[in-house]
Amino acid sequence: MLTDLDIAKQAHLEPMENIAARLGIPAEALLPYGRNKAKVDTAQLPAREPGKLVLVTAINPTPAGEGKTTTTIGLGDALSRRGVRTAIALRQPSLGPVFGMKGGAAGGGHAQVVPMEDINLHFTGDLHAIGAANNLLCALLDNHLQQGNVLQIDPQKIQLRRVVDMNDRALRNIVIGLGGSFNGKPREDGFDITVASEVMAVFCLAKSLEDLTERLARMVVAQNTSGQPVTAADLQGAGAMAVLLRDAFMPNLVQTLEHTPAFIHGGPFANIAHGCNSLSATLTAMRTADITVTEAGFGADLGAEKFFDIKCRQAGIFPNAVVLVATLRALKCHGGATKADWAQPNAEALQKGLCNLKHHLSALQSVYQAPVVVALNVFENELPAELAMVEDACRKLGAAYAPSRVHAQGGEGGLALAAAVLAACEKPTPVPHFCYEDHVSALDKMTAIVRRIYGGANVVLTPQATKDLAQYQAWGYGSLPVCMAKTQYSISDDPTLIGTPSGFTVTVRRVRLSAGAGFLVALTGDIMTMPGLPKTPAANAIRLDEFNQVQGLF
Repeated sequence: MLTDLDIAKQAHLEPMENIAARLGIPAEALLPYGRNKAKVDTAQLPAREPGKLVLVTAINPTPAGEGKTTTTIGLGDALSRRGVRTAIALRQPSLGPVFGMKGGAAGGGHAQVVPMEDINLHFTGDLHAIGAANNLLCALLDNHLQQGNVLQIDPQKIQLRRVVDMNDRALRNIVIGLGGSFNGKPREDGFDITVASEVMAVFCLAKSLEDLTERLARMVVAQNTSGQPVTAADLQGAGAMAVLLRDAFMPNLVQTLEHTPAFIHGGPFANIAHGCNSLSATLTAMRTADITVTEAGFGADLGAEKFFDIKCRQAGIFPNAVVLVATLRALKCHGGATKADWAQPNAEALQKGLCNLKHHLSALQSVYQAPVVVALNVFENELPAELAMVEDACRKLGAAYAPSRVHAQGGEGGLALAAAVLAACEKPTPVPHFCYEDHVSALDKMTAIVRRIYGGANVVLTPQATKDLAQYQAWGYGSLPVCMAKTQYSISDDPTLIGTPSGFTVTVRRVRLSAGAGFLVALTGDIMTMPGLPKTPAANAIRLDEFNQVQGLF
């Protein structure tokens, strides 16, 4: 059986000029990175009315898998087969999951973006540039402390942390500046993973380089001894950071196995950050394609909620249709089936697990009021009767349904899904609806998310979270949108509560300010901003063979 990497290596790739031409992108707008990937200079693009936007989301993730990225890519290929000028917009994979447990983010089977090895590894260096920009600001801050601290920064009230794009739990909490005064001022510090950083969020929400620079300048990095915020502008760091990010800010263009253009740019985690590819890439795709297919990370309670309430709100965009992805295996997992039973007939577990699909479908319909198509990834030997149970549940809730076989068949296996999505896109453009109003307090925003999206009862703030919110309110940031950082495995903040728990409370233990990105981050449960490696990391199986070709990469 061929692995994803085997399939990707067998692909015939078209020249990037041909891929760009499918979207009307002129050759002078391309900045090649090798043979099979390129940056796009958006200033060189012709003016054009934006096309329609399709968001792909999913039920809560399970070890059985849902295939959201694979569905996104396969749907894009299927739309291309239907003669629609289509672009795909995806996040860049982080090296943390690639070498950890989750794996990459280039799709799978016969629905992949390529060159898969490059995309899952260093790609065009964007994540390294983001890490360098973040750590430059950290260096400027510590140098300011060393050189007299004119801004009177309180070393105990520094919120900016260093980053690295790797899962490394040993760096979560560290002490820096040891070894005498020549080596800086000793203080507690720590690392986040790059994709959880505010610089990544700023990068992905900025509309232009000018906007990027202004957002970087607004980043609050610390407090002074009077309790007032100190920003990147105060440290005079935003200009140099923007210089490091200038080339990275241009969207990356690659192709699918079937040569559909794909923009892959930016990669904030959805369980920690806002979980969407860069706004720059989304707007470029919409500017050049008739339909753009994009995705938001993890389940609809995380990625889709943030896509609507943060990205769409800030950008003034809204999807014409939403695709909600599920599999029989994952639904059975939510119904309590054990791993040995996921692939076996089990109507009882499926019926119980359908509650998770119904929950997300109902929330999308009632809160955001966009047309929803349920895409069920179908695997070999699955029972028609069980497939019919899912279709019947969707019909009763007023949602379109389509089976998807893109993993095995590529775009051809997504033609039924493409037809359902096109039908949804023919409906009148949805009026934007959000989970909460702009003017309400941060606590009211959290409560609205917990009740309307998660189906929970209430929010509980720890004393520290209450103190955090009071501080941000005093600084004028109390009404920013909220980015909930929570487990992806449950609609609650407890990863063991699968299916559709109810009556639960969500505990917010800390709140972080991302003034440049334009939101508050609510840290719930035991969510970590620096993941750790599992007992057997994926890195253990990745190597170069005797021909210096990558092996073991999925």
